[in-house]
Amino acid sequence: MDNTIVNISYEQTGLSSGTDALGMREMQAKVYAARQHQYLLVKAPPASGKSRAMMFVALYKMAEQGVRKTIVAVPEKSIGGSFKNTELKRYGFFADWQVAPYFNLCGGEEGEQRKVARFKEFLSAASAAKTLVCTHATLRYAFKELPTEEFCGTLVGIDEFHHTSADAGSGLGEVVRSLMEHTDAHILAMTGSYFRGDGVPVLRAEDEARFYPVTYNYYQQLNGYRYLKNLQIGYKFYQGKYTDVLPQVIDSTKKTIVHIPSVNARAATNLGKYGEVEAIINALGRVVHTDYNTTVKTVQTPDGRLLKVADLVEDTPEERNAIQNYLRNIRHRDDMDIIIALGTAKEGFDWQWCERCLTIGVRGSLTEVVQIIGRCTRDCEGKESAEFINLIAQPEASQDNVSVAVNDFLKAITASLLMEQVMAPAWNFKTVKEADEEEYGSGHRRTLVVEGLKPLSSVKTRMIVDEQLDDLKAHILQDDLIMKAMATNSYAETINRVLIPKVIRERYPSLSDDEVEEVRQRVVLDTVTKNCAEVVVKPDGNRFLKLSERFIDLDKLDINVIDSINPFQRPYEILSKKIDKQVLKIIQDTIAEQKYDMGIEEAILLCKGPLKAYVAAHDGVLPKLDDPDVKVQRLAQAYLIIRNKAIRRKQGLEWEEK
Repeated sequence: MDNTIVNISYEQTGLSSGTDALGMREMQAKVYAARQHQYLLVKAPPASGKSRAMMFVALYKMAEQGVRKTIVAVPEKSIGGSFKNTELKRYGFFADWQVAPYFNLCGGEEGEQRKVARFKEFLSAASAAKTLVCTHATLRYAFKELPTEEFCGTLVGIDEFHHTSADAGSGLGEVVRSLMEHTDAHILAMTGSYFRGDGVPVLRAEDEARFYPVTYNYYQQLNGYRYLKNLQIGYKFYQGKYTDVLPQVIDSTKKTIVHIPSVNARAATNLGKYGEVEAIINALGRVVHTDYNTTVKTVQTPDGRLLKVADLVEDTPEERNAIQNYLRNIRHRDDMDIIIALGTAKEGFDWQWCERCLTIGVRGSLTEVVQIIGRCTRDCEGKESAEFINLIAQPEASQDNVSVAVNDFLKAITASLLMEQVMAPAWNFKTVKEADEEEYGSGHRRTLVVEGLKPLSSVKTRMIVDEQLDDLKAHILQDDLIMKAMATNSYAETINRVLIPKVIRERYPSLSDDEVEEVRQRVVLDTVTKNCAEVVVKPDGNRFLKLSERFIDLDKLDINVIDSINPFQRPYEILSKKIDKQVLKIIQDTIAEQKYDMGIEEAILLCKGPLKAYVAAHDGVLPKLDDPDVKVQRLAQAYLIIRNKAIRRKQGLEWEEK
């Protein structure tokens, strides 16, 4: 049942938590360096210091760029605390961040009407206040009631920007679009996620193109910590009810947040959410004391240890407020051991001592996965390792809808691939010409020279590779065709030369064919090298990338060699080793039963090469759709597509000769 997909060690350089002469961390300094831009889109992981980065930029813009007021919007009231009064001058900056309590609309229990009234008062010419903090909801309501021009001369900072959507029904998305189209307002958008989970982009492509991107990835963040040096991400599979395997998966010696499934989720049991909380506590031990002032439960484990447990699933307002207040004021490691949550303790929740997140059931949004992982990746003294475990159900042939379980399995693969990508170090790829023109010392040990690599020919492609490669890979990994292809052992050539370019064109429609190829090559290179298990140095000093059982000579790296490798195969192989043949057969059969939407480009590519080779090797026999080998099935599908196209051409239908 154990299965570790990602296991990455970090160097503990201290860069991401150390500060410069202005009191800025590495990520904050990178954002501040881009402060001249009117529209900034910051993508950085949880705990990297995004809130203070916004303070630095806002104070500069109000002092030097003619911005008269700053509005900061957060998704929920609890996150508003990140933007409380903050001393910055004592650490080297020119001003402190101050928000008058009257204009901190995230405090208290006032209704939205009262908050909107204060919002209007803040924007009025009579108000000398410079900063306001509110929720996304308050911003939306106020925007509806105010003339759009009232926002001229402001900086609108939007935290957790992935709550925005390009969907026409998104209120926050409409605010952003209106500000850009009808005012001179500056916008600073920040998110800890590289993607949404619903397939709808955060911004329309034409709107996002107007933002200057600043990306600080998970690897930069974690590698620059002082204490945390190892992160593991893995999956555990169960059959039946998850509550039956809890004693095997809960490690009471680690500071843990347990996220149970929602009541309507497939992983939910007939015990109900309160019954599931009770089952988790029973797996830990027995309750020996409850503090009714805080609702914290003391649980004694079978070996006699005492654990402090918080129940955030409880709906009673008094109890919920009591435990939340307690958690907000935790000052020591021993103040809490286990937190059980349902819809909370994710976005913006800060418990720095958390070592492990146990998430039950596949999350509907990969954004949620990133947010949960962020709860255990905060740096603190005494914490060397962090772990995210997703407990998911194995597909069973007896299930009414096996395809649903298979879809969950594919989501698990996608999440593991994506997190492996954004948490691993990047290689610096150079063309042969670039390598000849530069001298490389020991500091360039992660630089690779690649034969056949196209140089980046435009500002746009350089920006994509430098700032948006992880974002682009997130879109690629969520593509339905690629998700199925990576789980069915499809031809690497099809994935690399057909499916990946398709997503790049959809994401960046203005790129030329040559620019698409430049970006594609680096996506594939970066994915393959990050998915390699290790770099092996042979006795003669030559370096090789070990990918499964295949070794690739780093000194003779060729783009054609890379294109022959499935860049998304390794995590699927690891998962496959940990589940039995029966489950794998169910998965493969279910995927095979689904109609695969193969485009003409892919069909032609398969027929020109692999199909000819197959027919020659089998004495002229064509591949069959029911062949047990999935690759042979793909060849049969390709043949039928081309044959049907030829038949229609004979019947007078237009056919573009390839």
